[in-house]
Amino acid sequence: MKRNRRISAVAVLALAALVPGTGAGFAATSTPSATPVATHAFDTAPATASAPTPSFHGTLPAPTGPYAAGEDVIHLTDASRPDPWVPTSGPRQLTVTMVYPAVPGTGTPAPYMTLAEAAGHIQRAKIPASSGITPQNLSSVTTHAFDGARPQRGKHPLVVLSPGFGDPRMVLTSLATDLASHGYVVALVGHTYEDSGETLANGQTPPCAICDDPNRDMDTVTASRALDVSFVIDQLTHGNTAWRLAHLINKHEIGMAGHSIGGASAAATMIADPRVRAGVNMDGTFFPAPMPGQLNRPFLMLGAAAHHSAGGGDNWGQAWAALGGYKKWLAVTGANHPSFTDVDLLEEQAGFPTPPLDPERGIVITREYVTAFFDQTLKGIHRPLLDGPSPNNSEVLFQP
Repeated sequence: MKRNRRISAVAVLALAALVPGTGAGFAATSTPSATPVATHAFDTAPATASAPTPSFHGTLPAPTGPYAAGEDVIHLTDASRPDPWVPTSGPRQLTVTMVYPAVPGTGTPAPYMTLAEAAGHIQRAKIPASSGITPQNLSSVTTHAFDGARPQRGKHPLVVLSPGFGDPRMVLTSLATDLASHGYVVALVGHTYEDSGETLANGQTPPCAICDDPNRDMDTVTASRALDVSFVIDQLTHGNTAWRLAHLINKHEIGMAGHSIGGASAAATMIADPRVRAGVNMDGTFFPAPMPGQLNRPFLMLGAAAHHSAGGGDNWGQAWAALGGYKKWLAVTGANHPSFTDVDLLEEQAGFPTPPLDPERGIVITREYVTAFFDQTLKGIHRPLLDGPSPNNSEVLFQP
């Protein structure tokens, strides 16, 4: 019965359990699929009455920069655009977590997610109460972000983060807080109806509308996300009505990073929106791969060596050849698909199997290279970390 409890807990922490190229799911250790398909083949039989009920307590790594991470959650409505997945719901609604450089010792600890969002994950993964995973303990993972924290003065580059398909925005929290601690304002975008639930302004937390659709077209998803992100940028850079601290943003220094389909969406967004000056794809197949001449601004490709090395079977080689600006392709040995998110670390803290790459190392590597890339491309600060292999990061292999 211990195995049943293990798989049940992993199912909820994996947050919708999708194959690689989509989200950070439990099935993501397999070979990437050209056509993302949701999987739900989890053994979730309840434990026996005599077995002790496990309890999950998750903690993300503390930010490494000189600033604290403040947090606000904002709700935006694009009145000019009907929701692409559920048009009957009305205009496109988005929930965005803003993470910003803050004064240490101010604000109150921010939750990982709302109770309704946590309950949505548990319900979608069909997790029994005997697993020990509850909305309360899933929502209360320690984030090291602080609601209402006093902001640092000045203007800061904006980085938009987009999660994998099926994954809510929270799985990139450890990256968001670290970027904020190094002087970035971060917009962590929840793409409504594309995961197990984002709590909207009206208090509703709608489930995924397209996760189980076998006919969905991922090029359409990335195009839709590009519209989401451009709208968010519009709202954050045109006055202070969308967010009370919008004055912190330097609207001339904007970057975007994403995991899985979120990484593909970074490329799609940059092609559609010239305001995004630099982009990062973390372990995501490109949908579609950029064509020569489409993308001539800085771009970082950061992926698992098992799936995204030069000469591999996916379309990273095609994308690499098409990129015209400053570019880096880094392959991380021992990583799996969720290594660039919070998911592997949370699974380890729950006592479950992990990939060859230690989950904390995965987060450290992701934070260091993504921050160095944006420091160099948005702030104009040379970071030798990007010049070539580092003895302190022997897992990171520089491609072509």
